[in-house]
Amino acid sequence: MEMVKEAMEPTEVEVTRLCQDMFSKMAMYLTSKLIVTNEDYKLLENMNKLTILKYLEMKDIVNISRTLKDLNKICVALQTYLDQITLTEDKVVALQQAAYQFDAYSKKLEAKYKKLERR
Repeated sequence: MEMVKEAMEPTEVEVTRLCQDMFSKMAMYLTSKLIVTNEDYKLLENMNKLTILKYLEMKDIVNISRTLKDLNKICVALQTYLDQITLTEDKVVALQQAAYQFDAYSKKLEAKYKKLERR
């Protein structure tokens, strides 16, 4: 029985080889775990960069919206003046037409005066 026991025990060379194999596989396992963790951090970094860009875009949209509201307020404030300009323009057109009528009437009067003067 003693011989069977001795045949089953590994030799020192075999134990050394098995230990080296175990350490090599453990190193590969830990290296792959570190690589995966590193890739996760890179992914998080890229996601953070994209999030920053999206927030900047949203900030631009908010600024555009605020500017549009400000412009609408200015337009409402200027509407009174624009209405006055339109009214003044209408009056100028009416005055111009009256001036043309007055000019035509004065030409008729001049023609009648010259006609009367010749007699």
